[in-house]
Formats: sequence, C-alpha cells, structure tokens
Amino acid sequence: MRIIVKAVPERLDCIKYLKKHLPNAEFCLDEKRSAIDTLLRSLVMCGKEPCIFLEEDIILTEDFEKKAEKVIRQRPMNFINFFSMRKADLEIGSRWDNNFLMAQCYYAPPNHSLQLLSYFGEWRKMITRTESNHSVHTGTDIYIRDFLKSRKEKYWIHCPSLVDHRIMKSAIDSRRSSKRQSFTFQDPIK
Repeated sequence: MRIIVKAVPERLDCIKYLKKHLPNAEFCLDEKRSAIDTLLRSLVMCGKEPCIFLEEDIILTEDFEKKAEKVIRQRPMNFINFFSMRKADLEIGSRWDNNFLMAQCYYAPPNHSLQLLSYFGEWRKMITRTESNHSVHTGTDIYIRDFLKSRKEKYWIHCPSLVDHRIMKSAIDSRRSSKRQSFTFQDPIK
C-alpha cells in the first residue's frame, strides 16, 4: 500500500520518526506554507493509485500498516478515516459518516486522488463565497468533506484510531488547541 506523508519541513523529529517506522513512505513537503497546496501536490504524487495519506504530526499504533491494510481490504472502494476524536467513537465505534473531520490519517481509494484534485477549481469558487479565504490555504479536512458531500458519498470512520495527534502547536494556526487527541487510540509506537 502506498503511503504519502504531508509534512512541514521544520518538524524534523516527526519526519525522522515516520521514516523510521514507515521506511517506504513518500514525503510531500510543504513548500508554500499552505496545507491545501501540499495536499494538492500529494494528490498528484498519488495519481490513480489507492493511498494512505498521513500528516507528520502523528504517533502511529503498533503494526500500523498491517492494521490499516486489514480495514482497507474490507472497504477498498471507500474513503476511510483512521483518526477521529468524537464522543461517538466511544459510544458507537466504527461507523459510516458524512461529515469528514480531521485529516491526520485517511485512505483514498483508487482514482479518488485525481477526482479530489479535479474538484479544486469548483471548491475554491464555493469556499470563497461561503467561508473565509483562510480555509483555501488550511482546510484540508474541509476540502475533503466538501468533495465527499458533493458526491453524496459517505466515508468510514475506523475505531480505534490507528494514529494519534501529537500534543504540539499547529503549524497552520497557533491558536488551535494542541489537545486534539483521539479517545480510542491504543498501543503507541514510541
């Protein structure tokens, strides 16, 4: 399975950690201080292939690739989010959802990356009318959410989360809380 990590170059410790534990992962480094630009370039890297996308500010569960591939085999043609921090994760567990949130780790099925990429022009026009221009640079989860909604496509939230968000300041917006962790994450790799 292909793995692409979207990374802020300054986070050398995070990148080193992921290179150690995911030696075959490819890295798409932020070049313009724009999460959306980095996402778009990672989608180009992926092309038509199915892919797991990660952000660098995460901690992996033990046997991450094995666990992720098991879930993907059950739903190879569906978007899957492997990170969530909602109360329903504890109350319901894995489930279908239609409001994509948090882009720390997700799977895009075959051809979805190119479809996401081609959606950008339409999304940019829509987002500038409905939300702040800040979202055009930072809202990768908003972008994916809007793409899936435009297709009336649900996605699968897998619990327990296979990654956790590190407790650290956001590189995108330092006003964001550093306490954005999963309620279900287990077995971290140090």
